[in-house]
Amino acid sequence: MNTTRTTTVTCPNCGRGNRIPVAAEGRPRCGHCKQPLPWVVDAGDGDFAEVADNATVPVVVDLWATWCGPCRMVSPALEQVARDLAGQIKLVKVDVDQNPRLSRRFEVQAVPTLLVLDRGETLARQAGAAPAPVLRSWVEQAVAGRQTTAGG
Repeated sequence: MNTTRTTTVTCPNCGRGNRIPVAAEGRPRCGHCKQPLPWVVDAGDGDFAEVADNATVPVVVDLWATWCGPCRMVSPALEQVARDLAGQIKLVKVDVDQNPRLSRRFEVQAVPTLLVLDRGETLARQAGAAPAPVLRSWVEQAVAGRQTTAGG
């Protein structure tokens, strides 16, 4: 039996809670006001392909660890970027200590390691924490590069 795992997201526009699937086609929208929702989910070795590699929107991957101070600083900044770019990206958080296969796949040497993926392909990568405006610019540049290379 295939049960769809969901997460609850509060709409930044109207404040209503919405249950959204961690893996799905398209972009989640608020059931009440129909505005795009920030898509922030956890993934691991067992479901990363379904949650991130198969996503139809660009995915920002936060490879982090519970003991990492900079990881705790960058997490709220990434969640702000996910809110700012709701409907344009999906934020997937991966605890590297719990998911050694993903740590090896992405050759994580330091945490936090941040990636922008498009259907499993790495568009951009950076290590270390940065404030939300810097992260947003980095994500937007990576996504813009994806669109220009796809077009020509």
